[in-house]
Amino acid sequence: MTTVIETDGLTKQWGQLIAVNHLDLAVEQGECYSFLGRNGSGKSTTARMLLDFIRPTAGSARLLGGAGADPAIRGRVGYLPGDLNLPRAMTGNDAFDFFGGLRGSADDPERASLIDRFGLDPTRPVRELSTGNRRKVGLVLAFLGDPELLILDEPTSGLDPVLQEEFRSLLADRKARGVTIWLTSHVMAEVERVADRVGLIRDGKMAKELAMEDLRHQTTGRIRLGFAEPVEASAFDGVDGLTTVDVDGRDVTVSVDGPVAALLRRAGDLGAVHIETQRRDLDDIFLELFDLSADDGASP
Repeated sequence: MTTVIETDGLTKQWGQLIAVNHLDLAVEQGECYSFLGRNGSGKSTTARMLLDFIRPTAGSARLLGGAGADPAIRGRVGYLPGDLNLPRAMTGNDAFDFFGGLRGSADDPERASLIDRFGLDPTRPVRELSTGNRRKVGLVLAFLGDPELLILDEPTSGLDPVLQEEFRSLLADRKARGVTIWLTSHVMAEVERVADRVGLIRDGKMAKELAMEDLRHQTTGRIRLGFAEPVEASAFDGVDGLTTVDVDGRDVTVSVDGPVAALLRRAGDLGAVHIETQRRDLDDIFLELFDLSADDGASP
């Protein structure tokens, strides 16, 4: 497997502020890696260092086997910054002609379909565009030329739910082509849909990395059982994998870590009349993971 993004001790410091602190990261070809953290945690700074828009204080970053500053490398990368600043008189078409020309993708045959997909009027100047429409211009710019690597910083910020779904569909299309994707996002539905792995950054340091599949298992770890008569919590003593048992009259809600076969057998023996799997909110899972990382001393 080819490593497309690789950082080694990547660090950025301004005075006493350490924005990114010895970040080690590896993203493989065709992978979608979601870089998550609260505002000010170092996500955008990391994106800018990957492309050499700002220089690290220490450490290094490599993209597609080379340096982000290399024009030959940068031409293979589609980038959407968190805050896209374009000349106010420039239209969408002007931006696509100019920046696409720099990358040799101004005549990309998919340009028209991308514009249509996001419902963008490319003849209007930037000064007349809403935040969401400026975001659409940035997305088209990022996807022009069918880049091998996409670096997307809060790509759906300002987009309505319909366009957010359109973006997720487009991202899935590109992923199916083998494109590598690195993105930051606060939209957990987006992360769950497209990410293979997530990295949690806290105060500039990597707090935790885990596979999206592991997160999905955590969202389905609670089961609600209904009984004809009240039962005691102690009735579930000795059942493997149970972490909590909450009793409310004839209803029992349990948290399970691992297989549920033993729990279901015990519930059947106790006369359960209905069983309901409860899906935990992914936002709550991330908050819990961030709290755990702080308890583990992962952040300074």
